[in-house]
Amino acid sequence: MTKRALALLVAAGLVLGACGDTWGERAASGGGIGAAAGLAVGAATGGLSLLGGALIGGALGAGVGVLTMPKKEGGS
Repeated sequence: MTKRALALLVAAGLVLGACGDTWGERAASGGGIGAAAGLAVGAATGGLSLLGGALIGGALGAGVGVLTMPKKEGGS
């Protein structure tokens, strides 16, 4: 897998990781998809251990999921 393909995979994982309606759902789905993407990158590049890639990807995915939470309309 090329570096460009890996970058696209990670970007897609982070974008898709922001699925969910609540703060917790978005953090969980983002973390799961980010961990999978980080694991794939770690396995493909050999630069990171598999666990290290999964931990970094999971943390980034959860953060993106929470930070991209849409504002509720009509809320107080």
